[in-house]
Amino acid sequence: MNTMKDLSEKIVKRIENIAQPVKIMHVCGSHEHTIMQHGIRSLIPKEVEVVAGPGCPVCCVPAREVEECLDLARQGVTIATFGDMMRVPGGTGSLADAKADGADVRIVYGINNAVELANNIDNEVVFMAAGFETTAPTTAAEIVSNPPENFSVLSCHRMIPPALNFLIESGEVNLNALIEPGHVSTIIGTKPYDIFSEKYGIPQVVTGFNPMDVLIAVYLILKQINEGKAIVQNEYKRAVRDEGNLKAQKLLEEVFYITTKEWRGFPPIPDSVMEIKDEFAHVNAREKFDIEIAEIPEVISGCICGAILRGVARPEDCKLFKKECNPTNPVGACMVSKEGTCNIAYRYGSFLD
Repeated sequence: MNTMKDLSEKIVKRIENIAQPVKIMHVCGSHEHTIMQHGIRSLIPKEVEVVAGPGCPVCCVPAREVEECLDLARQGVTIATFGDMMRVPGGTGSLADAKADGADVRIVYGINNAVELANNIDNEVVFMAAGFETTAPTTAAEIVSNPPENFSVLSCHRMIPPALNFLIESGEVNLNALIEPGHVSTIIGTKPYDIFSEKYGIPQVVTGFNPMDVLIAVYLILKQINEGKAIVQNEYKRAVRDEGNLKAQKLLEEVFYITTKEWRGFPPIPDSVMEIKDEFAHVNAREKFDIEIAEIPEVISGCICGAILRGVARPEDCKLFKKECNPTNPVGACMVSKEGTCNIAYRYGSFLD
């Protein structure tokens, strides 16, 4: 019987046999975690470059949206959010800073916990809803379930395909192929990626999260290139259907409209952000509290988080990496979350020293 080691060695050998210069981008923090933890970049030929794109939803929340929550917190509103959001920098600090100054900022594991919190206190509660298409359906489900009057949502939900389209058309990354995110694809399916193969000739593979999944994805991409193909292959069929989760998609369409906003490290990306529809304005914190925060520069002295999110730099290119910037003292958003490229490189990239 073949062991996993035997199978991985066979796949690596197949990769070596058809390797050629190629830049493959993935857009998933879990994929970057697998790649770094298991040293996958060291297993494949150097000419096969696998770069990380904007795959960390917390990292992609721009400073202006963090500042919206800070403004509410300083007004006395209770802010509920994921633990990873606490230290993401805004323009005047982070939610962790606001909490240290006496603001009521609570860590929750999901929006349902935030609703439960609102049911048990008299104060206004705002849930900062960060995440890609993966977590947006849970936000939508709570919004349509008549949450308490003192509860509202600040939507920071973003969509992966528009960001990919922006990166491809910008030409900055000069990517040749894409490994698509497994979690997002369970919701949206594979069809939204078709245009990248049809219009730009980019080979793509939707894949899972173990080392074998990633290696197979690299092999399938190289095989497509060698055969002159550019299609979307679904390696993750055990979880992803081509049509995706239709029930979740319907819920998203019911609750959100799509708008154009900036991402951290990006200019405004057309049709890339989910905002709450007018019929649910009573649950939209931006409408309920009439929040207006001016655009905030994303530049932090010495930090290259934006370039890392766009896939044009690696953590080791940053002069702050592992020095002033580390998980205990994160300077940029990419070091905050465990899905952040810098955080992952810090934990698993000792070979970079």
